[in-house]
Amino acid sequence: QVQLIESGGGLVQPGDSLSLSCAASGGSSSRYIMAWFRQAPGMEREFVASSTRIGGNVYSTNYADSVKGRFAISRNNAKNTVYLEMNNQRVVDTAIYYCAADPALFRPRTGEGYGYWGEGTDVIVSS
Repeated sequence: QVQLIESGGGLVQPGDSLSLSCAASGGSSSRYIMAWFRQAPGMEREFVASSTRIGGNVYSTNYADSVKGRFAISRNNAKNTVYLEMNNQRVVDTAIYYCAADPALFRPRTGEGYGYWGEGTDVIVSS
């Protein structure tokens, strides 16, 4: 049973940077698809970014259009941790950020099918 614990959330000002971490325990996450989702108040959950193993130690990354060029997902398999570096943050980035993982090679951006979810970490972008 894989457990995911997010950390790094907080209050930042527009234009600031923040880095989130998601530590996985209970199994090696190196082969898993790892992703970040977010849910703003009163809104549906939305995809943010994902990292998918395509062979060996090579991973492909995908981003929502709203964060492309500002956010970066990365992973440290030795630490069983995936990160989300968020730069040039905007007020609309305010949300609870969730980490998700699944042993499948592919999962849709809807989040459907992910077997493991963290409890989330709050990110507030406000001046």
